Amino acid sequence: MSFLYPSFLWALFALIIPVIIHLFYFRRYKTIYFTNLRFLKEVKEQTNSWQRLRNLLVLAARMLALAALVFAFAQPYWQKAGSKTELGNHDVSIFFDNSYSMSAEAEDLRLLEKARLRAEEIVAAYGPNDRIQILSMDLEGRDQRLLSKEDALQRIREIQLSYQVQDMERVFNRQKQALEKGENKKKQAFIISDFQKNSSDLAKIEADTQLQLSLVPLQAAALKNVAIDSAWFEAPVQGLNQNNRLFVKIRNYGQTDQNKLRLSLQLNGENRPIGSLDVPANSAIYDTISLNLNKTGWYLAELQLTDFPIEFDNSYRFSFYVKEKLQLLELYEGQALGAISAAFSDDNYFEMRSQSVSQLDYSKLPQNDLIILSQLSKLSSGLQAELKTYVEEGGKLLILPSRSAKLEDYNNFLQQLGANRLQPLEQKERKVVSINYQDFIFSDVYENESDRMKLPISQANFPLSKSARAAEQQLLRYRDGSSFLGKYKVKNGFLYLCSAPADSESSDLSKNGEVFVPMLYRMALESGKRQQIAYIVGQDQNLESEAQAQQQETAFKLGSRQLEFIPEQRRLGNRLLLGLNNQLQEAGFYQLYLNKEEVLDQFAFNYNRRESALEFYSLEELESSADGRYNIIDGNYGQDFGSLVLEETEGASLWKYFLILALLFLLLETLLLRLWQPQTPKTNVS
Repeated sequence: MSFLYPSFLWALFALIIPVIIHLFYFRRYKTIYFTNLRFLKEVKEQTNSWQRLRNLLVLAARMLALAALVFAFAQPYWQKAGSKTELGNHDVSIFFDNSYSMSAEAEDLRLLEKARLRAEEIVAAYGPNDRIQILSMDLEGRDQRLLSKEDALQRIREIQLSYQVQDMERVFNRQKQALEKGENKKKQAFIISDFQKNSSDLAKIEADTQLQLSLVPLQAAALKNVAIDSAWFEAPVQGLNQNNRLFVKIRNYGQTDQNKLRLSLQLNGENRPIGSLDVPANSAIYDTISLNLNKTGWYLAELQLTDFPIEFDNSYRFSFYVKEKLQLLELYEGQALGAISAAFSDDNYFEMRSQSVSQLDYSKLPQNDLIILSQLSKLSSGLQAELKTYVEEGGKLLILPSRSAKLEDYNNFLQQLGANRLQPLEQKERKVVSINYQDFIFSDVYENESDRMKLPISQANFPLSKSARAAEQQLLRYRDGSSFLGKYKVKNGFLYLCSAPADSESSDLSKNGEVFVPMLYRMALESGKRQQIAYIVGQDQNLESEAQAQQQETAFKLGSRQLEFIPEQRRLGNRLLLGLNNQLQEAGFYQLYLNKEEVLDQFAFNYNRRESALEFYSLEELESSADGRYNIIDGNYGQDFGSLVLEETEGASLWKYFLILALLFLLLETLLLRLWQPQTPKTNVS
């Protein structure tokens, strides 16, 4: 047993007071007047033994009452084993988990409200001179200070659910930083949370001899949650009046099967029921939605799922853009290859232009979705530089070499793009025997992937020299394994290289409608950099747009119905790079504009799905991993949680018990004086 104020023990010298009273008060002689002296003998014969006993008991009761009162003021307590602090003025830090997993139910209230209640009870357990930090998942700058009890309680009431997810190691470090600035020597930190395993790597929390850490775990009554994990399109670019396939991943994080969950899609405000889903426990399913888009422009879409009680992950927003037309450019020297224009003549979605390379305006190259070099005999250094930039920034380039190609120009250009080089022309017949159905160019093009399909035949081709640095993906392959048509990823764009010239004397590719037409279509549709349709709040801090401004100094704005701000922005070629710097904190659709009347880009944001996972540390797991680094206080404890906190973290305060003892001893004294009266001997008078 220890004392908080041991100086009060000097008051034990006051115990001499009842002794003095006993010596002088109980020994006073009392004058008794007798009317008849014959009773005097009887009074003298009265024994004094009972009176001495009573006086001694009264003296003991008074001394014990006074001693208990002195001990109460000295505030004794039992020191908890391993405790690093003592009772008294403290600097306290309380972390209050307000992530979306705390929206789960715990008995008759949400975990968030239970955590709020526990935080308030911890604050109430401390004294008026203690200083308290209130911290949440948001880790706001204003929370890096110590507050009074009243201000701490007010801050607790203000905290609401947040999209933010922080690792516990980072949380504890922020607590230590705040407590180090405190004036009191006694430091304590509390973490109130459901302790999700994906954000609670407790092994990284190191012991600190200067403060005591206590974990307060809370547990939901039932662990169930179904979430829309993600969604993506099969094709990199969404086409007009085409079957655009959207894939949706839905995951059941609970321990029981969830059946007949309704899934719907809102597309530009129009609600489209998708159907009902059955999702087995602890598993994910994939659903496919076919979208036939009949107009161009921006589409704002939101998938919605019915699930309770965790609802933040029941919706998934995404946005995408359907171009009015795809721009294709054929560059030729003497004469255009008629088969290219003919392939797109019946489709208004593709705008095909054939232009002599000598009349090319380099500044307009980025406007094209696909550029075809059609039988050029040479490539100027200026053209090489412009095409290299075009491909690296997301363009697509198809090379159909000329029989008279200047290999030095071609190979210099191919080397810059990291592709295989052309070797001298070989004039012999070769047959294409294999088509890559796994690549986007030919995937889902043919109903039946038949070996009987007519594939191109070449009478002359440029064999490709293998380069260790070239990452070629073969699309059409000869019998000997060499490439007829290969694809190369070049930063954000693609290069397609045909080893055979396209003229009729060299190959029949341009006449093979089964291969040539879908090949050009898919090359135009493919995107070197897949259009990102959705972003994560708090995680994706950098956006990319192709928005243009007439004036270089013009500031772009990002905004929604509730928010508008100017993001950090800089240009990199034709791309606009935007930095959010944590200014965007709510899920929803955000528009990029110079003025609200003209939207230049659309971005869809969703909350982080880390909080969807229902894997938590149990009380037993927390206790087994403590290893002296922290205490465990069961957050599901019933009444008087604040007293439990103090006892668990520091030890049991005993002053109340000594005060009760003092009152009991005073009551005993009263009973002795009032109920234990002297019995006068009976005297017979005759």
